[in-house]
Amino acid sequence: MDAQLIAFTGVAAGMVAMPGADFTVVVRNALVSRRAGVACALGVAGGLLLHTALAVAGVAAVLTAVPALFRTLQLLGGAYVLYLGARTLRRLRAAVSGARESDEAASGARPLRQGFVTNALNPKAPITFLSLLPQFVPAGSPALPRTLLLALIVVVLALVWFPAVALLVDRLGRWLRRPRAARTVEAVTGSALTILGAVLLTESLRA
Repeated sequence: MDAQLIAFTGVAAGMVAMPGADFTVVVRNALVSRRAGVACALGVAGGLLLHTALAVAGVAAVLTAVPALFRTLQLLGGAYVLYLGARTLRRLRAAVSGARESDEAASGARPLRQGFVTNALNPKAPITFLSLLPQFVPAGSPALPRTLLLALIVVVLALVWFPAVALLVDRLGRWLRRPRAARTVEAVTGSALTILGAVLLTESLRA
């Protein structure tokens, strides 16, 4: 492994592990069940796969060239994260869990979708990758194979990190699911998602 590849792996690991909406939504689902947490983690990795594919294809450049499209995606992403936060806080206030919601969480369909949509609707991700990947392509080297390798590294890191977070939360679940601890975690994750969504919406409206 060459020095540039090692450096990129370190930078990408930091980007993937950085706390944000992805991390919060994985923790939130992992508190429901291990299956829900891992499904959500796989959804986040799927969103990253989409972003890296767009970056490799150069499609992300369109977001830079068309500010209106970028702003629309920002609004959609912020609104979705805000919705997840409000929904978490509403569930906390209600202090009850419906059978239908539990069934959907157990199936893994909703957590998988939440993880994917939360990541996929972040328009900054493909632009970040578009600007980052070329920095680690050696001069004179074929660009496509190298960027594909870099994209693969990002996705693999996500497939390791987010399921690990979900499994750790599930491991601590016996303590975290105690009524008082569960309410605290729900309040923190719901508030974090609400704040993140509000920040995304504010940034897009000010742009």
